[in-house]
Amino acid sequence: MIKCPKCLQIDFVQKAGITRGKQRYFCKDCDYHFTLPTPSATTENKRHHQVTIMDIAHQLGISKSTVSRALRGHSDIHEGTRKMILDLAQQLEYQPNPLANALLKSRTNIVGILVPEFRHYFFPTMIMGAQEVLSKAGYNVMICQSDESYETEMANVKALMSSRVDGLLVSVTAQTNNFDHFRAVLRKEVPMVFFNRVCPELETPQVIVDDYEGAFQAVEHLIKQGYRRIAHLAGPNSLLVSRLRLNGYRDALQKHGLPLDPDLIIHYDLSEEKARIYANYLLSLPQPPDAIFAINDPTAIEIMLVAKSRGVKIPQELGIVGFSNDPVSAIIEPSLTTIEQPVWEMGRQAAKLLLEQMEHPHNVIHTLPTRLIIRNSSVNLSP
Repeated sequence: MIKCPKCLQIDFVQKAGITRGKQRYFCKDCDYHFTLPTPSATTENKRHHQVTIMDIAHQLGISKSTVSRALRGHSDIHEGTRKMILDLAQQLEYQPNPLANALLKSRTNIVGILVPEFRHYFFPTMIMGAQEVLSKAGYNVMICQSDESYETEMANVKALMSSRVDGLLVSVTAQTNNFDHFRAVLRKEVPMVFFNRVCPELETPQVIVDDYEGAFQAVEHLIKQGYRRIAHLAGPNSLLVSRLRLNGYRDALQKHGLPLDPDLIIHYDLSEEKARIYANYLLSLPQPPDAIFAINDPTAIEIMLVAKSRGVKIPQELGIVGFSNDPVSAIIEPSLTTIEQPVWEMGRQAAKLLLEQMEHPHNVIHTLPTRLIIRNSSVNLSP
């Protein structure tokens, strides 16, 4: 007995001739024409591959081009044939292949976003800002995070390029000191914009904040509050952002006539574990610092937790300033003085710049301002 695959009737099914060597059937109850699936199109086998236009054409005994035109809404397809194709496509859960369509159009309408980590609010917030702009422009995003690993970053770049993205937004890892994988992107003329953690060796568009000025303001604030032995827990020297903030720290000390003590400057890999280790080290020195300027807020918060565990009073015995204005900085006790970065806007500006690159490539650096937010972790002393 033959069952209609559409209405599941048996009694109304009759033969309707031979098409391309296959018996075709007709259901008088629902006006549906069909052929029986071959063993290669059984449910068990369908689980192992995505249904294609060829599968639909083979099952219906019609040409692949007819199926393709029907799925794309061409007007030259008979309405009954179109309905038959669309019904079977729905039944088989057919999904168009975006990569195949991209090859035809030479565009995917996909932008790759590559960031070093998701653990803190900073990069997810930047991504949301970028996605807001890209979505309005008709682009989907493909997001990869490298977990602060250079090897993972290289693999992510390869994966994004294999997906034929139309452009890349990139913030590099703390380990990245070789940029050949990004040079390969430029050789393929794929538009690319770096944001926050940029690559100074490549002539590419960038969106950054004024890291130097922000660091200068942070340290000058501590000096004006009466702190004199100020340490800096810095990021990896491989990152331009780390070097700029270190320069701001140094110049603020120099402006106010304070000595630069190399023992109070520590570069580390931005991991929370290392932040705790080096915070303990600084507070265990024979002459410990009376203030610490941290590369970012997560680092500053780890310093605060270590100081509390050691019974060090904040800000009476230790002033602390961070960088980024993480939401946690406003609710931790005491609240954390920090340098605010326009994180959401940085993502938006990076996305806008990438869209510009797709139309008119040009090198430009957008520098966004920072702002000192004074809270309770640094305001107890008198100048």
